[in-house]
Parts: sequence; structure tokens; C-alpha cells
Amino acid sequence: AMYSEKELCDKIRSIYPEVGECGIDLQVEFDGSKDAWVVDLKKGEQSLITHLEPQDAASCMEGEKCVSLGTQIGQLVDRVSKG
Repeated sequence: AMYSEKELCDKIRSIYPEVGECGIDLQVEFDGSKDAWVVDLKKGEQSLITHLEPQDAASCMEGEKCVSLGTQIGQLVDRVSKG
């Protein structure tokens, strides 16, 4: 199943509320050419991007494991907050 950018962003924020606002600090979009979700986390001057496999996003959205998504977002949050 395909989710909207907002739904996936809200899900990420539910796991990591410190990431900030969807559409401002956290951009989520689907890149059809890469067949992957692009997650762009910004904080001040810093911007970090990770790609999520659609199946990882799907399993997280469906309330199963958010491990791979959580790990990747967690690393982004760590790197951004360290500045």
C-alpha cells in the first residue's frame, strides 16, 4: 500500500517527536525513480537525507516493525542534534 507523505511524516514524528514539524523540519517524499521514500531532516544549517525502502515504510505504517525506519531516523536525529 502507498501512504501519503503526510501519513509517513506523522508516523515518524510519533516515534521521534523531536524531529520538528512536517513540511518544515522534516520533508518526506516518494521518489518514483528510486522507488524509495526520501526523508530530509533539517535543523538550522544542517540537512541530512536518508532513503527508506517502501517495504520498510509499509511495515512501520502497518504497526509492525519500525526497526529499520527507526534506526535510520534515529541516526539522522543524532547527527543533526550533535550539529
